[in-house]
Amino acid sequence: MTIREKIALFPHSPGVYRYYDAEGKVIYVGKAKDLHKRVAQYFVPPERLNTKTRILVSKIADAQYSVVDSEADALLLENNLIKQYKPKYNILLKDSKTYPWICVTGDDFPKVFITRRIDKSKGNRYFGPYSSVMHARNLVDFFREEYPLRTCNLAITSDAILKKKFRPCLDFHIGRCKAPCIGAVSKKEYGDNIEDIVRILTGRGGEVIRHYKALMAEAAGRLDFEEAQRCKEKMQSLERHYAKSIITSAADTNADVFSMVFDAGEAFGNFLRIRSGAIIQSLNLGFRSQIEEEPATMLATFIGEIEDKFGALSKEVIVPFLPDVEIDGVEFRIPVRGDKLALLELSAKNAKEFHFNSIKQREHTDPDRYRMGIMEDLQKALGMKELPRHMECFDNSNIQGTNPVASCVVFRDGEPSKKDYRRFKVKTVIGANDFASMKEIVNRRYARLLAEAPDDLPQLVVIDGGKGQLDAAYQALAELGITDRLTVVGLAKRLEEVIRVGDPYPLFIDRNSQALKVLQHIRDEAHRFGITFHRNLRSKAAIQSALREIKGVGEKTEQRLLLHYGSVAKIAAAPLEELSALVGADLAVRIHDYLNE
Repeated sequence: MTIREKIALFPHSPGVYRYYDAEGKVIYVGKAKDLHKRVAQYFVPPERLNTKTRILVSKIADAQYSVVDSEADALLLENNLIKQYKPKYNILLKDSKTYPWICVTGDDFPKVFITRRIDKSKGNRYFGPYSSVMHARNLVDFFREEYPLRTCNLAITSDAILKKKFRPCLDFHIGRCKAPCIGAVSKKEYGDNIEDIVRILTGRGGEVIRHYKALMAEAAGRLDFEEAQRCKEKMQSLERHYAKSIITSAADTNADVFSMVFDAGEAFGNFLRIRSGAIIQSLNLGFRSQIEEEPATMLATFIGEIEDKFGALSKEVIVPFLPDVEIDGVEFRIPVRGDKLALLELSAKNAKEFHFNSIKQREHTDPDRYRMGIMEDLQKALGMKELPRHMECFDNSNIQGTNPVASCVVFRDGEPSKKDYRRFKVKTVIGANDFASMKEIVNRRYARLLAEAPDDLPQLVVIDGGKGQLDAAYQALAELGITDRLTVVGLAKRLEEVIRVGDPYPLFIDRNSQALKVLQHIRDEAHRFGITFHRNLRSKAAIQSALREIKGVGEKTEQRLLLHYGSVAKIAAAPLEELSALVGADLAVRIHDYLNE
């Protein structure tokens, strides 16, 4: 039975499908609300598929499926199978961090601490994970300050306390522990403190505040003002703690929030869990896919991963767009205003920060891949057919038409290739005509390159200037017949807008993108290189005019003087006797008088 005959028998039911290669290895796992329709979408004429999906389909030798009861079950099964098989073409987690959890042990007198290992065999309870270790530490420090807890590893039991097996440690004497080891605090009182901590960790801090408020009123009613003051201080401490965490005026908000930033086959997601208007959990995760998955699919994968880590989702889930999955009892909402939108924007801000930090980290740990990522971004932004691994940029320099010059700088794989830099004197243009100068220089550059190294043409040519300079450069390329072999754009300084041939509207690339920064870098480098060349020519011309205008000073005399003194200023300050020894008395007087007028 062929693969097409096999998938024709797939049922019209929700489930998970698996693709295998010729060696029997799972290469892709997917979910579907209708297995038959979804799998059939892969086996269509190749021209209807994108390049990466065609590669996947070409490697499929077998397909299997598993039917489930709902889309939600399909999402969870897909998540588990991806983790089990790690298929090459699936969306895979690329963040291998082990995030910290807060553990509440299952002892008679529990401890509270941060850990990265989960072991529920001893009845321990775990809360998290926390993407910020600092946040987890601040929580534990707050608990130890407000609820003096033990930090020791003693096996404290009722029998050990009765036998007076232990002695209190320093923490008891400085007020940081109530010494359950000697029975100085009852199991009920200690347990009540632990339950307060659990309520705070699960987002029910409002219950704890209301509880202490009621105890304060009760103590005041029986004139136990000392106890009332203790309850008041505890309540105020909790309110101060929550004042730092409340991020919406709707204090009764309970929701899960997801946001994602996409970047060339990768996604960077942030998850927030909100309880009573406070963030109780936050996690950043990165995903990578070998084929071009839709954003809705990437978001569904992210949701499945969070559900696997944290358990059931909230009844209300706030998202920037709808995922390609429906979950019973869960309402996906795209807010347009108010507190819910503020929550989504906060999550998006975290996702963007995670994206930025991941890219910057990659710049140091894997610079080659980092530069290739920038090239891919630039290729996508400019709509190029090829990756711009070889780029060249041109800039003109002149002041009121004097000494007109141009520069050409070369970048390879996003880095300056200084040995390939070239500079030109404008030969055929009279006066200050930037457009004609640009056409001449571009023509000279690529006419020579076609003659000497026709296979080394750049994929991208950048012109420092606006539409006029770009059109002039394009005319030069058209005359050489190479406009179909490269992409040429202009980069205007004022608004950093990209000008394209034949497009009346400029292209604005995100100002924070690395792609725009590379364009700015090559433009600035061309400007620097051209200005340096122009300055040198002006300086040389100034020296020539100052000495050559003196009657009797020719090229050899000028060279002799400059070689001896080093500069025109030193020649002007030289004594007549010294000058006379070099050039003769009459000429020395003329030079001295002329330079000192």
